[in-house]
Amino acid sequence: MPQRTPIWTAIAHSLRSDIAAGVYGPDDKLPTESALAARFGVNRHTVRHAIKALAGEGLVLPRRGAGVFVTSTPTDYPIGRRVRFHQNLSAQGRMPSKEFLTLETRTARSEESDALALAQNAQVQVCEGLSFADGQVIALFRSVFSAARFPDMLAHLEQAQSVTAALRLGGVTDYTRASTRINAKLASATQALHLRVVEGAPILRTINLNVDDQGQPLEYGRTWFAGDKVTLTLADT
Repeated sequence: MPQRTPIWTAIAHSLRSDIAAGVYGPDDKLPTESALAARFGVNRHTVRHAIKALAGEGLVLPRRGAGVFVTSTPTDYPIGRRVRFHQNLSAQGRMPSKEFLTLETRTARSEESDALALAQNAQVQVCEGLSFADGQVIALFRSVFSAARFPDMLAHLEQAQSVTAALRLGGVTDYTRASTRINAKLASATQALHLRVVEGAPILRTINLNVDDQGQPLEYGRTWFAGDKVTLTLADT
């Protein structure tokens, strides 16, 4: 028989959805434990477990003697021909930042060599890391570049802390998004740890290809967005 979802997990998901939909905005106080217990037909201990999970994700903040308050709302993230992480978030008044987890040179996987038009077993430069908005992690990403074309990419990434700036140091003054594919996934244990969500929580995965002004592939990437922390929007530019 399939394993049943714990009640507290379902309650946490319902409250996440309420926050994502704007039912509760930043600094709004959630209903009391007693009110939530009555709403979901459970005891207060179960509600407390769900609130603890949301607090661990940074979505709510319990204040002793005052209640539980919403700390954030989902970040709008436009996807169009010119996707720029820092620019996207700064335009919304959010503070963007990144943390690199891995910078390595390795042999390209088959889908990477195909996307970047490389020979099989070609070397690639790989950057994996986390994207933050106002200090809250919203995405886990992997960017892959041709090592032959960008031999100094890893050093440029360390120096610039930005893919756009690193590409500029590598001689690319402009680039555009050639394709983006989006699908829904369930967070693995490792992804959940990085994104600060529970294992099995809904996440959105994008697979994208950026090209230079001559249409030549230069960056193949995958990004896993925390589903309740980000709203992906389609942009014309």
